[in-house]
Amino acid sequence: MEIIVCLKQVPDLQQIRIKRETREPVLEGAPFVFGAFEKNALEEAVRLREKHGGKVIALALGNAKLKDTIIEALAMGADEAVMLTDPAFAGGGSAGTAQALAAAVRKIGKFDLILMGEGSADNYSGQVTGRVAELLDLPQITYARALSVEGNRVRVTRDLEDALEVVEAELPVVVSATSELNTPRLPPLTAILKASKKPIKTFTPADLGLAADQVGAKAAVVQTLSNLAPEQERKQVLFEGDADKAVDELLKALQKENAF
Repeated sequence: MEIIVCLKQVPDLQQIRIKRETREPVLEGAPFVFGAFEKNALEEAVRLREKHGGKVIALALGNAKLKDTIIEALAMGADEAVMLTDPAFAGGGSAGTAQALAAAVRKIGKFDLILMGEGSADNYSGQVTGRVAELLDLPQITYARALSVEGNRVRVTRDLEDALEVVEAELPVVVSATSELNTPRLPPLTAILKASKKPIKTFTPADLGLAADQVGAKAAVVQTLSNLAPEQERKQVLFEGDADKAVDELLKALQKENAF
């Protein structure tokens, strides 16, 4: 099987600080990682390759530091990587990202399956899977929590809000992964050392035949007006006495605040 896994480079949310005065996130200095759902997608691709043979290509969009991040994907088992790091790709939102990924998939050429995360760790719009599928004129299956391939068909269990749905489709198809799909592996040191020797290609918008208004900020259809942390107020109330009395006073205080 020829599998393409789409990955998005995002700041490590655990390392982001919030300015107390403005409640704005501080991204400077935060390391970049791939989101958890993308790792689920990559893990599933590697498992399918191990079972059916073939090749796994990690297709990633990010900034100039992407080469450091892509090593993890290669260490997890991807056979090669394709990076989209040109500054022109930045700021495109879901629409621009989908245009870039779809063009890169066409450039790669042969594939049987495209795996993606259910949503990115930063914006979590959940739109890119559908946009890429539409641009490539392919069927899409979202919220996959179980996946198997038999012959030329893929069988997926979808995790819906109140039910599980089992669907099938002929390859090629675009599938988005949830965290229930698997547990991503932690690559050993030997795999990390070998990862840097695997093939890595870099494409620019010109390489993909994309015009300036198809990627980056000019392609964005949604404008972010504000990105602030919710304002929180600490009451700093201390409940003293034995445990039962303290719990009783806490419950009364929460009821007074209409907490429940």
